[in-house]
Amino acid sequence: QDAIDRKEKRSETFKTAVHGLETGPTALKAEELGRRAPQWVRDNLVTMCMRCKEPFNAIMRRRHHCRACGYVVCARCSDYRAELQYDGNRPNRVCQECYVFLTGHVVFEDREGKHKGILEKGAAELSGRSLVCSSLQLLDKNGKGGTRGWFVIPQDDPLVLYIYAAPQDVRAHTSIPLLGYQVRDLAQGDSRHLFQLAQSRQVYTFVADTEELKQRWMRAMARSAAGITHPEEEEED
Repeated sequence: QDAIDRKEKRSETFKTAVHGLETGPTALKAEELGRRAPQWVRDNLVTMCMRCKEPFNAIMRRRHHCRACGYVVCARCSDYRAELQYDGNRPNRVCQECYVFLTGHVVFEDREGKHKGILEKGAAELSGRSLVCSSLQLLDKNGKGGTRGWFVIPQDDPLVLYIYAAPQDVRAHTSIPLLGYQVRDLAQGDSRHLFQLAQSRQVYTFVADTEELKQRWMRAMARSAAGITHPEEEEED
């Protein structure tokens, strides 16, 4: 019953947001797309991506706005850039639908499949060929609670951290691009093995089960953050 209630709530908030965007006084017509700044749908009006309908949850915190239509979309659905006339024809983050409309480019199936498929690969499959994988806890912003999950840095995609709810899940909740992040070791005043990923105002705080496991993760994340994809590169540096 709880699952049914959550699904109905997500459906209603999605419909409300879409209805507000399509019927509101500032809704953009097709011919205005990219020529006039859209009114952004507020984050608190939606619980899922307004394109692929994947729910935003405790792990998948990142929400993005398409600069062309104003939709709230996930990172996967907004990994496109198009020049917008209202912003001096500078490239802006847009959703896939607006990208196709504004540029006329077709998103080829092999590119789209590669982009989406990595999240759909099972945790066990990636863990079997990973640089490091284990259970970690990702703390919330106040550091008092958090979500325990299964974290993987794959060998064939070493610059990205993939997060699963469990080791046998067939699809990742989300991913964190590691390039450019700083890895911080935190004091163990409360006997927990804490470390962080930080970049600008974005900070992720993790708890490992042991000090040895924490050090393994910190070394792997530091290599990925520095763009090192092969062990020999680290030796040369």
